[in-house]
Amino acid sequence: MPYRLATERRNHSDLASGFVLRSAPRHPAFPVWLAAELFLRAAAYLPERPQLSLWDPCCGSGYLVSVLGFLYRPRLARVICSDISAEEIAIAARNLALLTEARLAERERELRQLAAMYGKPGYTEAASAARRLAGELRAAGGDLPSAVAAVDVFDPVGLAQLPTADLVITDVPYGEQACWQGSAPPGDDVLSALLQALCQVLPGHAVVALCARARRVSFGRPVPALELVRLGHRAAFLGRVADIKANW
Repeated sequence: MPYRLATERRNHSDLASGFVLRSAPRHPAFPVWLAAELFLRAAAYLPERPQLSLWDPCCGSGYLVSVLGFLYRPRLARVICSDISAEEIAIAARNLALLTEARLAERERELRQLAAMYGKPGYTEAASAARRLAGELRAAGGDLPSAVAAVDVFDPVGLAQLPTADLVITDVPYGEQACWQGSAPPGDDVLSALLQALCQVLPGHAVVALCARARRVSFGRPVPALELVRLGHRAAFLGRVADIKANW
């Protein structure tokens, strides 16, 4: 997949996982350029609106949503993260909190204290990155509202308690470091069940972008797609909720 929309030449090193944003075990960082491309492609299929709400239902550390929050603050009204793991949601909550100037200032102070304690230049560099991110966030519209919850993505009753979303982007577990948990069905039905659960709680205009480390995103039944894309080791499915439900 060529990058068609995320073509701006920008250094994303301040957004590296484990630098200012916190990382989580078993959750490798999602490529920033790919996150940007999927966001822009999916958002292009949404109705015109001043801002949209973004949700990652398999969020892990919340890295993907946090990155998109920093990159596209003017286009976002709210970001939402959910995951079945309370431990990972705790990390996601700390990352999403960094989408506020106050928490970025706290993070900068923490990193400067670590730099003073251990004398490692990396902490000083990360502290400077936190200050730059705070300035960029302020210029882009200021603090971004967020919500986090520990919810089984296959439980539509639990999912219905979350704020509504216009756009879902998620990197599904693929069994190498992160695996499905909770009430996930076995085998090839898992992505169909995921899509069905999401479509039960999303409005018809919403767009879902499912990304997987595979040659293609496969469902147990035909599913209408807005786009099927592939880049490197990842493939993605983009679909509109109303179209998907009409073909069940």
